[in-house]
Amino acid sequence: MSATTITSFSADDLVHHLSELGALLHACVHNGASVGFVLPYSVEESEAFWSGKVLPSLRAGVLVLFVARHGESIAGTVQLDYDTMPNQRHRAKVRKLLVHPAFRRQGIAKALMTELEHRAHQLQRSLLTLDTRTGDKAEPLYAALGYQTAGVIPRFCRDTQEAQLDSTTIMYKTL
Repeated sequence: MSATTITSFSADDLVHHLSELGALLHACVHNGASVGFVLPYSVEESEAFWSGKVLPSLRAGVLVLFVARHGESIAGTVQLDYDTMPNQRHRAKVRKLLVHPAFRRQGIAKALMTELEHRAHQLQRSLLTLDTRTGDKAEPLYAALGYQTAGVIPRFCRDTQEAQLDSTTIMYKTL
C-alpha cells in the first residue's frame, strides 16, 4: 500500500499536471462538493479553472498549492491564498480543499490542512479564514482542526446539483 505525500506545486507543476488536477476537481464536483461549480460541469471547465484562476496566482507568488499524492495519483489539494492588502498581512484564506472521492476517509484532508497551517505560520500568517457549505462533510473536519464558526450566511450559493440556495459557514483559526 502506497503512502500519501504532501508537496507544494509550482506553476510549472500545475501546467504539467493540469489534466490530473482537472480530473480531481471534476470528480469532486460530480460527487457534490460545493466549491463554486454547478452541474453540468465538464473536465474542460475544470481545467480552465486551474489554468485561469489558480495558475496566475501561483505565478504571482501569492498562493501556495498543496497536492496530496497517493502513489502516482493526485488524491487531493488545498490552496493557501495570502494575496492580502497591507493591513491584512497577518492573515490568509484557505481555498478549495479537495479530496478525490476514491481517497476519502484516509486522513488526506487533515494532512493537507496541517501542511497548509505550517506554511501559513512560516509566512507569518496568524489568522486563517475559510468558508464551507453549512452542514457539509468538511464542516466537522474544520471544527476538529480547531476552526471556529464566525457565522452563517443564508442563501449564499447555488447547490451543485439542485436548483436551491445553500447557506455557507464562515470559519477562522488563530495560529
